[in-house]
Amino acid sequence: MRSFSPARLATLIIGLSLPLGAMAQGTPPPDAAAAAEATPPAVTRPASRHRPAAATPEQMRQSMERYLTQLRTQLAVTPAQQPQWDQFAQVSRANATELQDRFAQRGTRLGRMSAAENMQDYAQISELQAQQLQRLATAFQALYDAMSPDQQRGADAVFRVNRPPTAPRNAARRG
Repeated sequence: MRSFSPARLATLIIGLSLPLGAMAQGTPPPDAAAAAEATPPAVTRPASRHRPAAATPEQMRQSMERYLTQLRTQLAVTPAQQPQWDQFAQVSRANATELQDRFAQRGTRLGRMSAAENMQDYAQISELQAQQLQRLATAFQALYDAMSPDQQRGADAVFRVNRPPTAPRNAARRG
């Protein structure tokens, strides 16, 4: 069974929403054929670019629940810590929903965006992700503070072993 740290959970929240953006970006605007003909060859996208199938909102919700259940078990959350866990889980779910909605919004406008608007929109999404990670870190800190020293050591080990997928391979060994 794989283990998931809060950092991996945050990456999951973001990652589960990305297929929605990919799905929206994969839908060409009505004038895409004309735009493709007018695009210089040096600017065209590679034909072999693969986009994963977009997960449905229900599939994303189910994945989130599986990861939260597994993480709760790994952290050995006690009944006394349940309020802090519930807050952390609620922030996780709210972040996922908010990001999913934001990517859906982006998808409705993407075909009409200029390159500059596209970059600005994605920068705004990155800012949202940073705000979400801060909310998640704050909620996790409350849970961590309620843990016994043994639980904290266990949580520390989970964090060290489970690096986010985007982290360098040796990042877990440095901590």
